[in-house]
Amino acid sequence: MTLTADTAGTHWNELMQAHEIAVTPPTVRMDDPVSKAVQLMVVNRLPGLVVVDESDRPVAVLPGTQVLRLTIPESYRDDPALVRTVDEIHADLFWHGPGRLTVGDCLPTPVAKPVTVAPDATLLEIATVMANKRSPLIAVVDRGGKLVGAVTLERLLTSLAVAGPND
Repeated sequence: MTLTADTAGTHWNELMQAHEIAVTPPTVRMDDPVSKAVQLMVVNRLPGLVVVDESDRPVAVLPGTQVLRLTIPESYRDDPALVRTVDEIHADLFWHGPGRLTVGDCLPTPVAKPVTVAPDATLLEIATVMANKRSPLIAVVDRGGKLVGAVTLERLLTSLAVAGPND
C-alpha cells in the first residue's frame, strides 16, 4: 500500500496497488486445447486467461468471450435468425464442436499485445487500461515482463467499492 498526502497535506490516504488485488491465475500456452482453457476459466471463475510463453511471459490475454465466439458455428454468427431454427437439445450442445481447437486458434491474427500493468499500478490506472482495452482481465507483470498475477474485473470493482473516501 502506498501512502499519499491529500491536497492540504494534512490527511493520508492509502492507495491500493495491482499487486495487492491481483490473483494468481492459472495460465495456458498457445498449443493447449481450448477445452483446457474453458475448464480453467470455469473452475477458477475467471473471465479469461493469460496466455504465456515458455518463460512465463504473457503473450496474450484470452477473453472467455473469444472462446465462446469460436464455439458458435460461423453460419450462426453471420445470421442470428438462423439460431432460432435449432432445436433445444442441439442448441445446448453447440459448444462441443471445437474439440480440436487450440488456444492459439482462438486468438486473432496477428496476436494482440497482452494487456498488462505494473505491480504498483493504482486502481485508477488498472480501471483505465481495462476500460480502454475492453479486457475483463489484466496481466500484472514485473520489470522483466514475467507474470506475477492478474486483476479481474470482479476484483477491481470489489476493490473500488470498498475503497471509499475516509476508509
